Amino acid sequence: MLNQNQTPLLDALKANAARPHAPFYTPGHKLGEGISQPLADLLGKAVFRADLTELADLDHLFAPQGVIQEAQQLAAEAYGASQTWFLVNGSTCGIEAAILATCGTGDKIILPRNVHSSAIAGLILSGAIPIFLNPEYDPVLDIAHSITPNAVKSALQQHPDAKAVLVVYPTYYGVCGDLSAIANITHQYNIPLLVDEAHGAHFGFHPELPTPGLAAGADLTVQSIHKVLGAMTQASMLHIQGNRIDCDRISKALQLLQSTSPSYLLLASLDAARQQMALHGKKLMSRTLQLADEARTKISQIPGLSVLQIPSPPYQGGLGGSPSLGGLGGSPGFIALDKTRLTVTVYDLGLTGFEADEILDEKLGVTAEFASLQHLTFIISLGNTPADIEQLVQGFITLAKEYRRSNLTVKNQVWQNLDRTLDYALQLSPREAFFAVSEILPLTQTNKRICTEIVCPYPPGIPVLMPGEVITKSVLEYLQQIQAMGGFISGCNDMSLKTLKVVK
Repeated sequence: MLNQNQTPLLDALKANAARPHAPFYTPGHKLGEGISQPLADLLGKAVFRADLTELADLDHLFAPQGVIQEAQQLAAEAYGASQTWFLVNGSTCGIEAAILATCGTGDKIILPRNVHSSAIAGLILSGAIPIFLNPEYDPVLDIAHSITPNAVKSALQQHPDAKAVLVVYPTYYGVCGDLSAIANITHQYNIPLLVDEAHGAHFGFHPELPTPGLAAGADLTVQSIHKVLGAMTQASMLHIQGNRIDCDRISKALQLLQSTSPSYLLLASLDAARQQMALHGKKLMSRTLQLADEARTKISQIPGLSVLQIPSPPYQGGLGGSPSLGGLGGSPGFIALDKTRLTVTVYDLGLTGFEADEILDEKLGVTAEFASLQHLTFIISLGNTPADIEQLVQGFITLAKEYRRSNLTVKNQVWQNLDRTLDYALQLSPREAFFAVSEILPLTQTNKRICTEIVCPYPPGIPVLMPGEVITKSVLEYLQQIQAMGGFISGCNDMSLKTLKVVK
């Protein structure tokens, strides 16, 4: 076993930052001497002394043989991988690399319709053809869960030539599907299971958290160490195990997608975050889970509010199971919940999630991770304090007492009648549509045309339209209603949604 106390990359960066020398290399600020004073006042000079380039002692990200290689080996052991790559372009580049490494032009990949926009970018870059599966949907809570083992089994029977299966685990709401069953089915076809585990980097460090992707049988996982652990924003990792994926293709794909001037501040933060979790992860996660349980218990007792809970009775595994209806029973699309992810339903207060989010943020000093039509979702992590939880609970107490409406608002009435049964039809591959000659039309003239843009409410960055799909009336109405109720539309050229870009 390796010594998880070590931080080889962090130590090398610290030594080079402290070494007296005359710098004649990038970056141009030269150890912070050229940094503007307002920025230095905000961050201090020390951080810029460590903002170094690929010096001899600091190794090379794309051909590591020294401290980066050592740091990645330590991370692989800590996360249960056979090999780990550090990512400085976020989990986005990891998802794109996973698709590029397993699929080429015209190859099929099975994936959920509610994938993150980075997966759509991976389809565009690779030329792969998506075989989309609808995730299990809870109509009471209006939340999409995971795709099910049965759906994957059926898709592979219809498309046995698929090159890979990609699953989101956990979802943005912290919901985990039956990944072990999906892995078993996928491996019967001797193809890899790729997992977008961006929000699950902490799973392996406490027994009360869901099973980590690799432990459940995934061949590749991508984790945002910055989202839920102690790395700096944009710092992520890609892990693999087994022999179904060519490591060289992963490395080459990452060379295409990552900066040739990687930030050593980000890289060192990955080294430090790994050490922190390897040594103290269980203790830190125990404390985090305790805070999350306190918040969940207290908020669920506030009249008009409810929180997303693990379905009961629990799902027993296999390919059966019934849909989860508002937490009335377990299902293959919802077998576990990350308890550090708190989703609060505010609909019974007569507010949309967007309205509640604005009140909490602007008036009560509580900022959520994201809002949806009916809910607010919060990430409770190792960086939160008891004072944070108290402010969160008090914020909801005030929201329920002072901002509750006795009757549903017009916006909520619209929400209640909103048709979520959207029609999707892929006419061209995402790559073909993205590079096609296009034109911009008023939204009212785009029905039945082929979209060339990624259009999604953000967060969580899940596309409602993507390049190659036929624009339908139901999709247009859905986007307009979300926008009218305070949602933010991203990805498209005209974020006011007055126009869309379509194939000419």
